Amino acid sequence: MSKAEIDIHNLPYADGDFFAFEQLLSAKEQDRLAEVREFLAREVKPIAVDCWNRAEFPMDLIPKLAEIDLVSPVKRQGYSNLFAGILHAEATRADTSIATFMGVHDGLFTGSIEALASQEQQDAWLPDIYSLKKIGAFGLTEPLGGSDVAGGTRSTARREGDSWILNGAKRWIGNATFSDWVVIYARDVDDNQVKGFLVDTKTEGYRATKIENKISLRTVQNADITLDNVVVPDFFKLANANSFRDTNKVLKVTRLAVAWQAVGQQLAAFDVARRYAVERTQFGRPIASFQLIQNQLVQILGNAVSSMGMMVRLSQLEDAGEAKDEQSALAKAFTTARMRESVALGRSILGGNGIVTDFEMAKVFADAEAIYSYEGTHEINTLVTGRAITGISAIV
Repeated sequence: MSKAEIDIHNLPYADGDFFAFEQLLSAKEQDRLAEVREFLAREVKPIAVDCWNRAEFPMDLIPKLAEIDLVSPVKRQGYSNLFAGILHAEATRADTSIATFMGVHDGLFTGSIEALASQEQQDAWLPDIYSLKKIGAFGLTEPLGGSDVAGGTRSTARREGDSWILNGAKRWIGNATFSDWVVIYARDVDDNQVKGFLVDTKTEGYRATKIENKISLRTVQNADITLDNVVVPDFFKLANANSFRDTNKVLKVTRLAVAWQAVGQQLAAFDVARRYAVERTQFGRPIASFQLIQNQLVQILGNAVSSMGMMVRLSQLEDAGEAKDEQSALAKAFTTARMRESVALGRSILGGNGIVTDFEMAKVFADAEAIYSYEGTHEINTLVTGRAITGISAIV
């Protein structure tokens, strides 16, 4: 078959959902997913590579994201965790950076408010958060604290009358160069417990500096944050954020979301690699006609399907209120390992064209490295799972 005879817009299994997992969604959820897919294809995909190349965030996209209304699909809009997961995978499939922007604002930041703020605080803050009138960030990771931040939070909070004084530093904080608010987790010097605070980024003593020279998620504006005697009124101390166990309630759910991102990244690799394989001709025919190329495409698809199957079941457990931390940890470790393999295979299929963003795969390949590391490294999530199945901790 010649290139001219191949209809690249009508390939079999166009959505990559080889085992039809999306049929588990309600009719309403399937319609909503189709609506968001159309939005992503129209508003996100066309600008994704250019924004990534320039390492600039498309601020004019925020009102459009507000209009499509993606924030808090489970708690506020009543959709299932399965729908929310597939939605996050689709956003990642379109562009990992925009999906990460939403994951920070919606999952980490909004999730902190929904899970740890009092009802009075939620009533005061959530309307602007849901409508994207206020953009949020999540400040947990520190320059010297990543995997050990649970017991090694160096940023401090000190109560003084009706206020708290925050000092310290945070690193890798997504959205922080332009966010209106950021949830800062800091160790209370009086009881040594990690507590959460909503900080207005215009507050004196708060400074966010963009991290430059990234090779992954270049559109995302990660920042170094410094806190120099930042005064936070007591009302802005999250009422139910009083220990790291409370913080972990947020992380358990967002770790599940990142595993869904790994699914979306594999589907993106499959999309780009398959299209390239049927378009690219060598030796007078499409490279998709060669056995080794088909083998690699099937391996990418198999990785995506196995990852999605795991995530479908875990989302069902989450909907039933039965999901456990170690299950989220295993999901994050497994799906990101499969993702790393998949994007490498995809890059290989594109040959030399796989290392330039003109053909998109280089961006997919590079962005996978961030997903592999954030929300707990592969090694730490592996050891969390290992602790669960042996009863013995190999971490400390």
